[in-house]
Amino acid sequence: MTTLLFVEHGNGQIKDGTLKALAAAKQIGAPIHALVLGTGSRAVAEAVGRFDGIDKVLNAEDGVYDHDLAEPVSALIAAVAEPYDAIIASASTTGKNVLPRVAALLDVAQISDIIKVVSPDTFERPIYAGNAIQAVQAPAGKKVITVRTAAFKAAEEGGAAAPVEAVSASASAPGGSSFKGEEIAKSDRPELAAARIVVSGGRSLGSSEKFKALIEPLADTLGAAVGASRAAVDAGYAPNDWQVGQTGKVVAPDLYVAVGISGAIQHLAGMKDSKVIVAINKDEDAPIFQVADYGIVGDLFQAVPEFQAEVAKAKGL
Repeated sequence: MTTLLFVEHGNGQIKDGTLKALAAAKQIGAPIHALVLGTGSRAVAEAVGRFDGIDKVLNAEDGVYDHDLAEPVSALIAAVAEPYDAIIASASTTGKNVLPRVAALLDVAQISDIIKVVSPDTFERPIYAGNAIQAVQAPAGKKVITVRTAAFKAAEEGGAAAPVEAVSASASAPGGSSFKGEEIAKSDRPELAAARIVVSGGRSLGSSEKFKALIEPLADTLGAAVGASRAAVDAGYAPNDWQVGQTGKVVAPDLYVAVGISGAIQHLAGMKDSKVIVAINKDEDAPIFQVADYGIVGDLFQAVPEFQAEVAKAKGL
């Protein structure tokens, strides 16, 4: 019984979601082989091999895999899948794009968004926006699994480095889509999915200008990532990749500050596992206060600057 871990990486760094998927893979209890793809990815493959639990690293240094397009990546995974009992990846946008196609190519059902490994063939996953937990027992045969990264701690480097073995697809990669270009937003703030502190704003902020003027300075003072409710994103106050919730990103930081967010079920599904939740809202009956550890009831445009000033004073800024 062996598990194949699909490794996501960028700028020469292993993504945090992959290290959390590795932690889940270790709980399955089988030897783990990691798959690293892309031009010049040998250094990343060697770095992956130094993590505890990795027995071997498969590396395909081919430009066709550079942008994690679902067609070529899933074709390669399916081509090397024969000796593996489980194929696992983080439930990131890339994992959600690639692994369902892998499951289809292998003609098996996918087990999505697991939050706990009960046994090698039984897993727990949230349903109904996280209001219920479903136990899923996989049938005999291959398992294709995505991992909700908020539920696992990142794996750490271990002892001796695992060997790296070159692999390639037996057939040419299929078409269907091609990479045309990308615009990467650069920020000095932490990545939302991996941040220890997150400050999120809601639609009641009123405009993108007020969102920027209120939320971003508080985030910078705290050294936090910026998030937003779906309503705020839909209203154009914040970009899509800042959305926290059932249809956005699922986060579990040490501190989550919700500003002007009512606490709809969709949003709570993406942040209720946070260690400490602080809610700032003018409506004392807002559902967000039911999950918050600390609450501030008041005018956002007065309460948030006062909160920021107290944080700055405590940090000696």
